[in-house]
Amino acid sequence: MTQLDSKFIRSQFPAFEEPSLNGWGFFENAGGSYACGQVISCLNDYYIRTKVQPYYNYPASQKAGVAMDESYRQLAAYLNVSEDEVQFGPSTSQNLYVLSQAFRELWNDGDEIILSNQDHEANAGFWRRLEKTGIVIKEWCVDPETGMLNPDDLDSMLSHKTRLLAFPHCSNIIGHVNPVAEIVSKAKTKTAGICVVVDGVAYAPHGLPDIGSLEADIYLFSLYKTWGPHLGLMVIKKEVMDELPNQGHFFNKHTIRKKMLPAGPDHAQIAAASGVARYLDTVYEHHFSKTVDQAEKGRHLKKLFQDHERRLLAKLLEWLRQRDDIFIVGPDDPELRVSTVSIVPKKKSIDEIFSVLTAKKLMAGQGHFYGVRPLMGLNIPLDTGVLRLSFLHYTIEDEISQLIDGLSAALG
Repeated sequence: MTQLDSKFIRSQFPAFEEPSLNGWGFFENAGGSYACGQVISCLNDYYIRTKVQPYYNYPASQKAGVAMDESYRQLAAYLNVSEDEVQFGPSTSQNLYVLSQAFRELWNDGDEIILSNQDHEANAGFWRRLEKTGIVIKEWCVDPETGMLNPDDLDSMLSHKTRLLAFPHCSNIIGHVNPVAEIVSKAKTKTAGICVVVDGVAYAPHGLPDIGSLEADIYLFSLYKTWGPHLGLMVIKKEVMDELPNQGHFFNKHTIRKKMLPAGPDHAQIAAASGVARYLDTVYEHHFSKTVDQAEKGRHLKKLFQDHERRLLAKLLEWLRQRDDIFIVGPDDPELRVSTVSIVPKKKSIDEIFSVLTAKKLMAGQGHFYGVRPLMGLNIPLDTGVLRLSFLHYTIEDEISQLIDGLSAALG
């Protein structure tokens, strides 16, 4: 079985050569990952050589347009979707705000949407605001002990009035991976015409998903958490996009890339997004010899990344399970979750622990991370929140050991 070459992986990320970061263990990747060198190079090249309006006839403008087109083409291929189904926006939150406004124009008062309380607020708040306009909100609740969602709960919630179901691929606090394809199939079998929206922000950094196989109508994630520029990417099925009313300038209503953009696109950041695909190409070529298309490359790389992360995650969870002074949020089985682990200390404050971790050169996160509703569902106080420890495929075992040593010192 092919194993991840960590030395090669880290050579692709300039942050690991940065003197000011030397010796620091980075465990707040769920808030934003390091950018790979390919993305930085693409962004730098765009600003130096092609920082002009794209798609005009002069050479610099043509090159700018080609660079942007390449991002749509390459990322669509990795996500196993059509190029016309890929949309870039300023962030996932803003993409969802625009989507909620567009869908409301299609619905009638009394129509229903189902939202989970496992969601990051980006995939909950804007839909919930529609309640003030006459839309009925139904809440799919997590188990208050485990934080997990039960797909069977949807059987009594779905109705002929259900227009939309929104839930996360996994929570940015709980970490459990939801069975997306199963949930989508259940929803579409029981309710004709329902639209299923999946928030993949907390999942995609652990290996780009094969969105084409999930059958979700809309799938969203953040490129700045997926080794790339600060953009939100969303995939919208063509038949759904065709039905949605234009949210951009009236004269752009037939331009598919601008239909969901109230303002203009960020040309340079979109061009830089192709660096994510270039990075994946580079990693695939280093680890595998078989020639396959990018969708298949993505599947191999996701397994490669996740196998590495689970091996490290198993070590961390094994240590955490032995402690009687912390509570692990979500499942403690590395096969059921991503490598984003939230804990609640029982005997010391998170501030005390955080201070020690920082002194030990460990970068972690504390708070609610906009996952207010799952914390409420688990009865975890919002004023303290959780200590979140998140890592990606570029993390190495020595850093996990550093983290365990730091936690041991902090917890006492």
